Amino acid sequence: MLVMSIILADFGLFSAMQPLQHVLRAQGSLRQGTLASVSWLLLRNCRAHSGLPSTACPSPERQEDGVPKDFSSRLATGPTFQHFLRSASTPQEKPSSPEVEDPPPYLTVDELLGRQRKVYLETYGCQMNVNDTEIAWSILQKSGYLRTSNLQEADVILLVTCSIREKAEQTIWNRLHQLKALKTKRSHSRVPLRIGILGCMAERLKEEILNREKMVDLLAGPDAYRDLPRLLALAESGQQAANVLLSLDETYADVMPVQTSRSATSAFVSIMRGCDNMCSYCIVPFTRGRERSRPVASILEEVRKLSGQGLKEVTLLGQNVNSFRDNSEVQFNNAVPTSLSRGFTTNYKTKQGGLRFAHLLDQVSRVDPEMRIRFTSPHPKDFPDEVLQLIHERDNICKQIHLPAQSGSSRVLEAMHRGYSREAYVELIHHIRESIPGVSLSSDFIAGFCGETEEDHLQTVSLLREVQYNMGFLFAYSMRQRPLVSP
Repeated sequence: MLVMSIILADFGLFSAMQPLQHVLRAQGSLRQGTLASVSWLLLRNCRAHSGLPSTACPSPERQEDGVPKDFSSRLATGPTFQHFLRSASTPQEKPSSPEVEDPPPYLTVDELLGRQRKVYLETYGCQMNVNDTEIAWSILQKSGYLRTSNLQEADVILLVTCSIREKAEQTIWNRLHQLKALKTKRSHSRVPLRIGILGCMAERLKEEILNREKMVDLLAGPDAYRDLPRLLALAESGQQAANVLLSLDETYADVMPVQTSRSATSAFVSIMRGCDNMCSYCIVPFTRGRERSRPVASILEEVRKLSGQGLKEVTLLGQNVNSFRDNSEVQFNNAVPTSLSRGFTTNYKTKQGGLRFAHLLDQVSRVDPEMRIRFTSPHPKDFPDEVLQLIHERDNICKQIHLPAQSGSSRVLEAMHRGYSREAYVELIHHIRESIPGVSLSSDFIAGFCGETEEDHLQTVSLLREVQYNMGFLFAYSMRQRPLVSP
């Protein structure tokens, strides 16, 4: 990628009228083989963004008079910088379904197509995984795959996994053992069965899964679902394939999730991915990456489509949904400071600017006044007064708030890096109930955290009694090994 960056940087120094061959002259000190290794990327970009016919962007295999062209000859007759600029005023027609991007040099377009192979998807874990399943299926459907609910007729089995607790991972190991007999039975058939692990478990364990279970053909982390057609193509050749790279900007904003149930009356809408809170017990920042939010416009477009389909309820999703911050447009990047709940702090440098959660919630609630709006899962620190006021005022925003406490002991909360004390949390509870009369409250609690004493536990019990939640989710602490980070 360093070579690629140098080439493109120097390419930008030449005038729009000079041909691409000048790049080669400017990089004469580089080996021709190195340039050839990135030529397919340049040519792919040409085909994707220029208004020229395919003959103007020759493929590396093109011949003239039966004699293969060398790299210099192909480059000399290639596109100029002006050809790349021309695409700005010449919109290109999108290819008909199935949609496949230009393949890498070791695969053909046909190999990236699903060719009506049947995919069976199983989802484990949280609501984000339900939404991820819909995103993955949307991508595969566009590549020509078919969906099946019959495990026995599947050509591809994909498990969308959870890694938040040890029990969740053990469930997947057990499921793989159950699938081993089916895979062995199909090993000598015309279409061998391929099995893939998607999501957080793939991201956390990586090669351990491939080494421990040779029957697994592919891994895809939460930010790699766009790469599923390529990974499946590699798996079809008999290789194990993996992409567990985390992204700083992937939100799948342009991917419309495909609803798994035609009779559904509600849907999840992902508005952000990742988490920056770095709570000491949580692995989410390491399996789903840093926080990044979808543009407001793309979220509203999805909600409008769901409303048009007759859905009556949407739930806005995110690991820390109410810390939403859309910085996709320059005009959004103002210097307005972040407003936190009183008595709460962050584990990171306070962020500024962007369209915040209150703005998004306001806009979403206006799309369809008859559509109910929920959101999960929030962090207590991100409940400024404008959010509470909006929930109170809008009839279609459900008067229900999930407010994870995790512990009733200030000492344990400090060890968890939660950014608040018991007293601050209780004050927020009172403020919410004053702002939204009749509000329904739910919470999460962890029992048996590292160093927790009997007194700490009794403080948690007393908090449950004091607040009188409408619903609670209680879990025994499960230690998670975090990935090692190089200094």
